[in-house]
Amino acid sequence: MLNKLKVEFAAEPGLMLRGLLYLPPATAQGGKHPAITMAHGFAGVKEHGLEPYAEAFAQAGFVVLLHDHRNFGDSDGVPRQDINPWLQIADWRRAISFLESRPEVDPQRIGLWGTSYSGGHALVLGANDRRLKCIVSQVPTISGYEQGMRRVSPDLLPGFLELLAEDERAQARGEPPRRQAIVSADLSQPAAYRQPEAIAFYIQPLPEGAWTNDVTLRSTSMARMYEPGAWVSRVSPTPLLMIVGTKDTLTMTDLELDAYERALEPKRLCMIQGGHFDPYLGGFAKSSGAAIEWFTEHLAAGQE
Repeated sequence: MLNKLKVEFAAEPGLMLRGLLYLPPATAQGGKHPAITMAHGFAGVKEHGLEPYAEAFAQAGFVVLLHDHRNFGDSDGVPRQDINPWLQIADWRRAISFLESRPEVDPQRIGLWGTSYSGGHALVLGANDRRLKCIVSQVPTISGYEQGMRRVSPDLLPGFLELLAEDERAQARGEPPRRQAIVSADLSQPAAYRQPEAIAFYIQPLPEGAWTNDVTLRSTSMARMYEPGAWVSRVSPTPLLMIVGTKDTLTMTDLELDAYERALEPKRLCMIQGGHFDPYLGGFAKSSGAAIEWFTEHLAAGQE
């Protein structure tokens, strides 16, 4: 039986990050075990399709830490539903430190799994934090600029950029950050995503109060400036597994494959049939299996 603990750790003085720590059955016998740190993507929470991965990894023998980013879910932080990728990355380094401090964890055998926006974080962390012994980056954000240019039609772009600029001016006047929906099919309502598959994924049944369909507008502005693909060639010598959807229109299959080509060995590519969310759904067995194989190979699971 897996043991699932609620845990918390400080991102900075007065700001606690919270999540779940999954302990595999082998931890009952003591000793040090390999570990995996995980987090959710853009404006999600840990309940957005990540718990099945955490459970599968723990069943395979890994201690697993799954945390909510600051300003989301069970973690502290204001304004709520506000995303700064560099703060999320800094916080994730504290998550790694927290795992290192756990008595069940071998600090020399820690890997990282990120998906979508946090798949981009995985590339940045893999390139900069050598405590990590391997990385899994699933359907990752590669270029905020390229994604933004493709999502907003050229005729609407000037007005959209002015909307972002006016939000900045309003904050300079002391007003709170303006907000938009995360997903909406209503074209009259500002929203980060409008694809039907994105709407279905984000509004899936979740525990009451776990998530709100709301995000700051400046989160989109920061996302448009975020270029995690620039780090991909620097992940090596840390082993990198990339999991890519064949028809990903959110983080863009062609951008992901180009980034994979720029990555250095050791690396591996796993292709999942379908779009951005299919690895969590029909492709779950393949995506989780590929990750388990990668972690087992590079973290030497089961070797005390």
